[in-house]
Parts: sequence; structure tokens; C-alpha cells
Amino acid sequence: RMDAQPLAGRVAVITGASRGFGREIALALAADGAAVVVTARSRAELETLAAEVQRLFAAYQLGEAGRQVSRTNPGWRREFEETLPDLREEDIAGSGFAIAGYTVADHIGGPAALARLRARLRSRGLRLMLDFVPNHTGLDHPWVDQHPGYYVHGTEDDLARAPANYTRRSCGGAERILAHGRDPYFPGWPDTLQLDYANPALQDAMIGELLTIAGQCDGVRCDMAMLVLPEVFERTWGRPSGAFWPRATDAVRQRVPGFCFMAEVYWDLEWTLQQQGFDYTYDKRLYDRLREGHARPVREHLHAGLDYQDRLARFLENHDEPRAVATFPDGRHEAAAVLTYLAPGLRFFHQGQFEGRTRRISPHLCRAPEEPVNERLAAFYDRLLAVLRRPALR
Repeated sequence: RMDAQPLAGRVAVITGASRGFGREIALALAADGAAVVVTARSRAELETLAAEVQRLFAAYQLGEAGRQVSRTNPGWRREFEETLPDLREEDIAGSGFAIAGYTVADHIGGPAALARLRARLRSRGLRLMLDFVPNHTGLDHPWVDQHPGYYVHGTEDDLARAPANYTRRSCGGAERILAHGRDPYFPGWPDTLQLDYANPALQDAMIGELLTIAGQCDGVRCDMAMLVLPEVFERTWGRPSGAFWPRATDAVRQRVPGFCFMAEVYWDLEWTLQQQGFDYTYDKRLYDRLREGHARPVREHLHAGLDYQDRLARFLENHDEPRAVATFPDGRHEAAAVLTYLAPGLRFFHQGQFEGRTRRISPHLCRAPEEPVNERLAAFYDRLLAVLRRPALR
């Protein structure tokens, strides 16, 4: 079980682990907390398995309150059952975006294990990027008791008017109404609490969290980074706030030169965040135009200046979007991939994309359904990656 971790501290060796029963056994043992050593004839398939084992767990501490929301929310539960018809309670670990603390989770080995992973990546010429969730925390983050002023508060009228956006919580022994994290176009995320960027002390605390994270990795992907822009925060919460990102990115780079910031960002705010210190910003606009299948808007998008294009993160799928196989028909998938990944900017691939996985996996789940490899698509991505390794395209 995810909450019991009965095999924590044990080592399991599985041969023939790249597919079939061996692969499923490796994933099951890893989910129960074992350190898994796997062998097989195919190094590529083993690396895919290793990525999936690592994907089972959020890097940071998650809280029990958020996990219970994940397990009991009816809408989410239906989605999980569609993904995993044999869904078990322990498959629902809680969202990696409802964080109870920016310390490396004990059940994946704590900070020492993350440091070893980072060293192994560096030995292969790779860098480690972790998530940073600036807009909100989990329900049982220590700040709820220690610093309730770090959160957006509501009133009884707010709770009655918008019950999906507010919740009643105990904060240091006193009951308060706090807002759920949200963006201005959707109801709140019920496993989160909204941070108050109108409070300068909260901004300083979040910069402190970023400085801690920066000592453990080489970059961060900042979840929904545009939500804490002053104009967006005020539109959502009716409270003016100071600019956070220029201060935060500058503070981190003063201590860790070359640290990389990537923003998940929408609503045509990519350039704004690039000007506030981000090295890369999501290019959702290209993805949407390719999905719609109209050539002219794609061509016009690629006319933008290279000072902008070089800093876009190009993708065909991510944890929020449907799988590329489910979005782009045969033929169009390959064409969209060539256009996306030969364009200037950062190439952003998602776990399972190369193998042609068809089912999107919710970040609340720690198990994925077994799917056969799409050999035709895997061969295509092998060829594409070989092209991208050429010096002219690196």
C-alpha cells in the first residue's frame, strides 16, 4: 500500500523486467516501497520502465488530507476508474500539485536519493528539473497552522456564494474560511489552498522555498506560473499584489547562476513571463493550432522573432493534455511532431509519448495501465531523435 510502504528499505531484483509479467511485478514492488533492480535484454525498454517507476511518486511530501480528497471526489474517481478499471485505493496517491512540503518524500529515499539520481543524470550529460507550484499548497501544509496569513481568506458569504472555491479549515486552533487554489476561469482545486501574493511575507517565504529547491536540482517547471502575475491575481481575487517572478528568478540566479526556469503559461502571457526571468515558456498556442489542423495559423505563429521562439517549450502532449496518439490521427501525428520538434526552442517530450501510449494518467494516480508499445510510432520517434541529435539541430 502507498500509505504503508511494507517493502520500504528492501531491495527486489527482477529479471526480464522490460515487459509483461516482469514489468508489472517491478511496478508493483516499487509501489510498495522496494528499491527495484531490473534486468532485460533491451536497454531502451529498461530506461522506459525506470522512468515509469520514478513517475509513480511525487518528489515532494504530500498530505493525507489531500489524498483523501483525491480518493473521495466523485468526478475524479470516475476519471480514475476509466483509466484503471481495476482501480485500488492505493493507486490514488494524491496530486503532486497539492504539496504539503518542499522536502523530498521519505518513501522515495529522501534528499540523499534525489542527490544520487541527480549525480547519475549528470554522468550522462543530463540535468534534473523539478516542479514548483507557486499558486497554492496542499490542505495540510504546515503554513496553515504556522502562518495562516500566507493564505487568501474568505467570509461566510464567500463560502455560501461559491462553496467550490472556499473551505472551512482549522488554523492554529482557530477555525477560518480559506480559499481553494484556482484560476479565474474554473472552480477551485479542492485539495489545495490559495496563497496570498498580496502579502509580501508570503512572497519572501516562497522565494525561500525556491532557494531550497535550487540546491537540489538544475531547474524548475513552474506550475501555472501566470496565476501569480499581479494582473491575473488581482482579477481572480480582487487584491493588488507586487510582482513576484522578477524578484524570485533574480534571487535564485544570484545564488545558483545558470539555474533554469520554465513556465507553464497560457492566455498569451508567454512573452510577459519571458521578460520576467523565465528561460522557457510553454507553447500552447502552437499545440492548439496543430490540433485544429489549419496550416495558415501555424505558419503565422512561426513567423514570430527568434528572440521569442528560441524560448518556447514545444510539446505534443503533457500531463494536462490528452495523449498525442488520441489527439492526432496517423500521419498527422508524425507531421505535427516533425514541425514541433524541428522548430526553434526547447523540445518537451512526455513519458509514454515515444511508445504511443493512449491513456492520459492523472497526476493523482501512482499506477498506469499496461499498454502495448506502438511499434510503428516508436520506430518513427527513433528516427526523429536520431535527426535531432545532429549537431546542426542541437
